[in-house]
Amino acid sequence: MKLIASPTSPFSRKVRIVLAEKRIDYDFVVDHPGDAATHVPEYNPLGKIPVLVLDDETTLFDSRVIVEHLDNASPVARLIPDDTRHRIQVRRWEALADGCTDAAVLIVMEKRRPAGKQSGEWIARQQGKIDRALKAMSEELGTRPWCSGDLYNLSDIAVGCALGFLDLRLPDLNWRRLYPNLAKLFEKLLQRAPFKDTAPPKS
Repeated sequence: MKLIASPTSPFSRKVRIVLAEKRIDYDFVVDHPGDAATHVPEYNPLGKIPVLVLDDETTLFDSRVIVEHLDNASPVARLIPDDTRHRIQVRRWEALADGCTDAAVLIVMEKRRPAGKQSGEWIARQQGKIDRALKAMSEELGTRPWCSGDLYNLSDIAVGCALGFLDLRLPDLNWRRLYPNLAKLFEKLLQRAPFKDTAPPKS
């Protein structure tokens, strides 16, 4: 099994953390879809990472599809609950966190365009998504120890990856001051080995 991904991709990080929590061995193949010599489209017709290549050469893409497969592949450290109601809560958290991350990625991509071609309106629209997502996550977390109950699961991983990406690419947001409960959760997540081991490089 191999994972085609980038060390700075938040969605790749989510999959890498799940692989670590599930104690599944894999080969990490670094490939950046934006590079001219990328091989990602050979594995994913959408040209996106992460891509999980199974031992029979079957490819899985989209982090949500991959983590569901991994959670079912090993009984270790169940991260998506079996109970329907709780499972939907966890996947809803994941969708919220992933949406926040998507908006941050779009801002980063827009700001990499020449200054004269950037759209301030587009950036503001994506920033609004991030602001609303952070507010919703903070309100729903409240004083609970974990995002969707008393136990650590996929919802916490997704939120942690979203917050980590904001720190990496949009460090001026200062979300910790506005949402101290999210900051507390994030610091707790950073103490876990899978989060430490997948910390993205600053470049």
